[in-house]
Amino acid sequence: MLKVSIVVPVYNAGDYIERCAPSLLHQSLGRDEYEIIYVDDGSTDDSGQRVDRLAEQHPHVRVVHQENSGWPGKPRNVGVRTARGEYVQFVDQDDELTPEALERLYRLAARNASDIVLGKVVGTMQGPSSLFRRTVEQCTAEDAPLMESLTPHKMFRREFLLAEDITFPEGPVRLEDQVFMARAYVRAKRVSILGDHPCYVWNRREDGGNTSSRASTPETYYGHLRTVVEAIKEGTEPGPLQDHLLRRSYRVELLRPVSEPRVLQRTGSSRERYFDVVRRMALDCYPPGVREGLPAITRLRAHLLEEGNLESLVELARRTQEIKPQVTVDAIRRHKDRLVIRTTIGMLRPDGEPLTLVERYGRLLLDPDLLADIKGAEDWEVPHPLGDARGEILVHDAARNLWWFPDTDLAPRTEPLGNGRHRVIITGETVIDPLTLAGGTEMPPGTHLVWANARLLGVGRRDRLTGTPSCPAAYTTGSPARLVMPTWGGPSGQLRLSVGQPGHISVPHRVLLHATATPSVRRAARTLVRRLPKDVRKQVRTLARRADPWTAGRKD
Repeated sequence: MLKVSIVVPVYNAGDYIERCAPSLLHQSLGRDEYEIIYVDDGSTDDSGQRVDRLAEQHPHVRVVHQENSGWPGKPRNVGVRTARGEYVQFVDQDDELTPEALERLYRLAARNASDIVLGKVVGTMQGPSSLFRRTVEQCTAEDAPLMESLTPHKMFRREFLLAEDITFPEGPVRLEDQVFMARAYVRAKRVSILGDHPCYVWNRREDGGNTSSRASTPETYYGHLRTVVEAIKEGTEPGPLQDHLLRRSYRVELLRPVSEPRVLQRTGSSRERYFDVVRRMALDCYPPGVREGLPAITRLRAHLLEEGNLESLVELARRTQEIKPQVTVDAIRRHKDRLVIRTTIGMLRPDGEPLTLVERYGRLLLDPDLLADIKGAEDWEVPHPLGDARGEILVHDAARNLWWFPDTDLAPRTEPLGNGRHRVIITGETVIDPLTLAGGTEMPPGTHLVWANARLLGVGRRDRLTGTPSCPAAYTTGSPARLVMPTWGGPSGQLRLSVGQPGHISVPHRVLLHATATPSVRRAARTLVRRLPKDVRKQVRTLARRADPWTAGRKD
């Protein structure tokens, strides 16, 4: 038996086939250990001939031609039935796999007899996901946030899919991926997550032709979301686990039309139409425990929705849209060739004051100034202010579009502000080890940007890590030695880690990088640059960008 079968549904893919194919054809897993199955769904262009040529040239490629079904579901099902591999990896026609993806995913799957293996996703359709913070050998939907990843770009044990009769809905069905993944997650006994190596490159097409971007009416879209909800209910008993699994679709899909920015972008009958559809579904499909487990502001939205208060939802969206993160770097130091960063993260109301909780008669109420004059939001109680609070520091390898998660002990707590007022903050230390950050390996050469990510009281924000403390001096670490330069840089003074080989940086570059690490020098330089003539100012900024010898010519 082959180890893996790659299944690729194809419809009018054009030259995307040639863009995707090399990443599939040349996997590090031996060619006699895997196969590629293209299922041509009745293409009307030359896609069928393109994949046939690939099959003629490469023995490990097979092609199935069928009449058009109108959606990727049936081609994927046909691919699973046709496959000869122990595991099946789904890949879309406009995406790619990294060179070692199959080998690493299969190794993890075989070691744990996994039903499903999630590989770290990168690309223009994927932002950072804490689901891929670390590699997880075994987990289930009960003890890991698997519902945060509902695309099918994963590796599945073929016998698991067949035995449990887990298939994609066929025909033009929106959210068919979510239906499939919901059925799979609630039945899987062992799920593994490969978080220390990028595997799947999920790309946004230049022509906007991704299936997920196709237009749909609210009645159609939310009719299909009902099918996702039913799939979860069919696989679970009523209770805390079911509520937990349903909470993601309520928070993300159901509340989207009544939250910013969507509810502010639509007006009149269009806004009311979406409101009516999602309200009806909220009342019909979700047990009360789903709403009760949401964080404060999200739970308030759910309450206003179910009570039929559209005007209040619009006003709440206007105000929460203007909530901004407040990220403070309290200290940054070097310890045993690692950077240790102490941060405090909070949220600010639109007026610049902290987002607060107010204590009245033994109860904590959500900020009255934020909710003033919003009908139905009066005295909104927050019984568990730290329940969904979380934060993390992220390092972005911008040149490769990879996000990494350093070790951190950030934890939420309430901080008294006086007069019965409190704010929720996340504070603690993060350790960045240049030798292990990139999935247990060294940070590659280049400039890496440091960000803060936080969710407090139902408001999620990501912001650049900026500050005033002086950065530690540049230092070398590892063998062979790597030069690490922490600096504050760019227009916002974001923390950057420049990594490269010692000796590959000129003295002027070193001086400039050291100077930009000192806040007072940086502020003085910025003031001076603003006073220069426009043409001179442009030249100075160009020279400043060139101060990073490993990313010269790349835009920030």
